[in-house]
Amino acid sequence: MAAIFLSLVENRRSWYVSLGSVFVGVMILMAGHVGAANPDQRVYEMRVYYAAEGKLEALNARFRDHTLKLFEKHGMINVGYWTPVENPERQLIYFLAYPSRESRETSWKSFLADPDWQAAYKQSEVNGKLVAKVDMKFLQATDYSPAIEPIAQGDRVFELRTYTTTTGNLDALHARFRDHTVGLFAKHGMTNVAYWKLMDDQDGAKETLIYIMAHKSVAAAGSSFDAFRQDPEWVAARTASEEKAGGSLTAKDGVKSVFLQATDYSPIR
Repeated sequence: MAAIFLSLVENRRSWYVSLGSVFVGVMILMAGHVGAANPDQRVYEMRVYYAAEGKLEALNARFRDHTLKLFEKHGMINVGYWTPVENPERQLIYFLAYPSRESRETSWKSFLADPDWQAAYKQSEVNGKLVAKVDMKFLQATDYSPAIEPIAQGDRVFELRTYTTTTGNLDALHARFRDHTVGLFAKHGMTNVAYWKLMDDQDGAKETLIYIMAHKSVAAAGSSFDAFRQDPEWVAARTASEEKAGGSLTAKDGVKSVFLQATDYSPIR
């Protein structure tokens, strides 16, 4: 009789465990479905301003006091604003987001026509132009990018990395990042901030990956990358991907890195 009772208890316990496993499985599937159904479809714009000699601080002041608020007023999303740690060209690098390219054009048109912007622009340039040159690129988030959100975590340094692939190997590079690299970066103390690909109509769209990561310091970045490169999982992933591609996925001198510091008005910092 006791044996029968224990058997019933064990069967019930097994049933509950099975039910719990099914529940967890359903939740995982639902989470995966939500993520797949709601990818980041926004259009991103990377803008690089080259300040005129002696004008970088004035340019930062104009963004801090006027431009960011007016961008938001006209439907633009401020993502992040950075200057290079070593900045001989007096660069300000920033990213904006829009629902679409069409909304981007509408937002910029209304922004430039705004009397508040015109007054701020005119006042800031009484003693000369603040910007000597502007470069811009249109991007979309990759399917493996973390959510690109305004997160401020205090003192840290950022790194902007741009990869140029060998011919026909951009998809293979994305696959390696998706399946291995992003996770291994996190394992070795690096924070994945955002990953982008160029939109199809942009020069270099078939061979370019642009991403931003964060580190505790420049020295910490060096230590993290040393550990990452020696990780057996990374060595195996890189070897397998290059054997399949018949060579390196990145072109010669195809990896560029710039260390950045967030401005005091950057949403991500």
